[in-house]
Amino acid sequence: MTDHSTASARWLRDYARVAAAIAWLDTHRTQQPAIAEVAAAQHLSPGHLHRTFTRFAGVPPHRFLRWLTAGAARELLRDRATVLDTVAATGLSSPGRLHDLTVTLDAVTPGEIGRGGAGLTIRYAVHATPLGEALVATTDRGVLSLRFLDPPTSHGAALAELAGEWPEAQLVEEPDATRAVVDHLAVLFRAGRSGEMDRAAAAAGEGAPSVSVLAVGTNLQVKVWEALLRVPEDRVVTYTEVARAVGRPAAVRGVANAVGRNPVAALIPCHRVLRSTGELGGYRWGTLRKRALLAREAARSPTPVG
Repeated sequence: MTDHSTASARWLRDYARVAAAIAWLDTHRTQQPAIAEVAAAQHLSPGHLHRTFTRFAGVPPHRFLRWLTAGAARELLRDRATVLDTVAATGLSSPGRLHDLTVTLDAVTPGEIGRGGAGLTIRYAVHATPLGEALVATTDRGVLSLRFLDPPTSHGAALAELAGEWPEAQLVEEPDATRAVVDHLAVLFRAGRSGEMDRAAAAAGEGAPSVSVLAVGTNLQVKVWEALLRVPEDRVVTYTEVARAVGRPAAVRGVANAVGRNPVAALIPCHRVLRSTGELGGYRWGTLRKRALLAREAARSPTPVG
């Protein structure tokens, strides 16, 4: 077995363990179980569960437990009515950030879509990320796709899907061209881990360079993605608020579809959109990842929930 295959098998095993632990916590959340109880249910030692869980979720099990209740999400939503309006008016990024890692959008033209990517060179590679393996595809104008690979989606299937979307483009496997995107994500995730915030800020540097995304979508979809980029990392919003922010208050369903069509997992923070009831709702890359992303961001917030 190659080193890559060994690493993939290890990640899948750990992912399954964390998923099982979260499912067990969800069932027993009202009992507020101790980590020893969670570990025993998974046939793991408390220390091993703690390390595996924290590596994936960014927080230990007892802090993650709060994200299995609607109450925590509702608390995050208390000030939702003014989040996007305030940020748009002031131009401010999240006050809780130690550094500013931004994402900018450059939309694909209808002509480029119609030509199936003719003349376009897409560089791609599969990389390990804090939330699992991901296929990253970039062009000279920005990141075209970032999609997580979970069974039954294999590397080959994901690549075939990408090729089907851009049948006339030239696809070139080039890990060095896509590694910068993964490094960008790694800095964000390191900033959410205890004891590493200062080092992450130092790694990012003052005025860290932005990541560009070559967005493929309708006008509404692109507007929705731009709105999501204005949501601070210590806040969440509702679909209704996003619809209002893009000037389409009656198009909540269309906004929800646009959120689900986000082409670059985690770079555009669609995980920060919740239902108005405070429920997490769905997530293209799995609610387990959505909970992990929210938990990481809450962990580094100046006033974390709970």
